[in-house]
Amino acid sequence: MNVFFYIAGVVAIVSTVMAISGRNAIHSLLYLILSLLAVSVIFYLLSAPFIAALEVIIYAGAIMVLFIFVTMMLNIGLERETEKKWLKPRMWIIPSILAAVLLVNLIFALKSGQTIPSDKEAILPKQVGISLFSTYLLGVEIAAILLMAGVIGAYHLGSQKKKVKHRFLEIK
Repeated sequence: MNVFFYIAGVVAIVSTVMAISGRNAIHSLLYLILSLLAVSVIFYLLSAPFIAALEVIIYAGAIMVLFIFVTMMLNIGLERETEKKWLKPRMWIIPSILAAVLLVNLIFALKSGQTIPSDKEAILPKQVGISLFSTYLLGVEIAAILLMAGVIGAYHLGSQKKKVKHRFLEIK
């Protein structure tokens, strides 16, 4: 079982290094998604399937897709030749190999049915929810207020302000 852990760890490290050292923002974000998927495999192997699922759904699924969407929206002025370079097969060789290694690793780990043994019992989602909304309620509320402030700030920054012209400056 340790072999699966180390393979997922190597994939996570390599894809994270590629994400940090990449020159293209989209490729770096794709490597970061691959790194987050490798970390979720590591969580699964450490007998934490709930955290692994949250890692995939929240980070790799929602937040990174949002980052890629925003990055693509900001690259409106790029030329077509630059976009054609992204479609060359050699650009997809390394991410495809890393993703294939991670997929094969996960399939073999699931078939073996073993995880790294731990002396602690599994924590269920119900226990996490009860803990979040009782013991850590203040932290959850503060995080919610910060997220709402971020959304309001992003809307305010992104909205077009109507330019007011003085009636004497208008051209007729």
